Amino acid sequence: MADKPSVLFVCVHNAGRSQMAAAWLTHLAGDRVEVRSAGSDPGTAVNPAAVEAMAEVGIDISGERPKILTVDAVKESDVCITMGCGDTCPVFPGKRYLDWKLEDPAGQGVEAVRPIRDEIKTLVEDLIAGIAPEKTG
Repeated sequence: MADKPSVLFVCVHNAGRSQMAAAWLTHLAGDRVEVRSAGSDPGTAVNPAAVEAMAEVGIDISGERPKILTVDAVKESDVCITMGCGDTCPVFPGKRYLDWKLEDPAGQGVEAVRPIRDEIKTLVEDLIAGIAPEKTG
């Protein structure tokens, strides 16, 4: 892994879980990690309930847009994380692949999205501890 690890979050529509995960990683790790998200069949917009749930914790994802998953995005990432949605990434040697089993927020209200948001935060915090811990001293 490079001095600055790169993480790719993948979900079919790139409209909810992967967008929240990317936002949490950017928010919590800052410039210590390069962050990407994408989907194999991107939606037209980020899930409004995900936008609202993230806004409740002070993170604005309203300007984000779903993006198509490319082979280059996978090649350029050290860690590729699928969000339990059955999406797959091309496999390249030397990459770390994880699958986070998360409930799908599609079509759900903000009340149902909050626990998903909070679970993603915990997973992201654990990820940061493993790939880009804060330097001390």
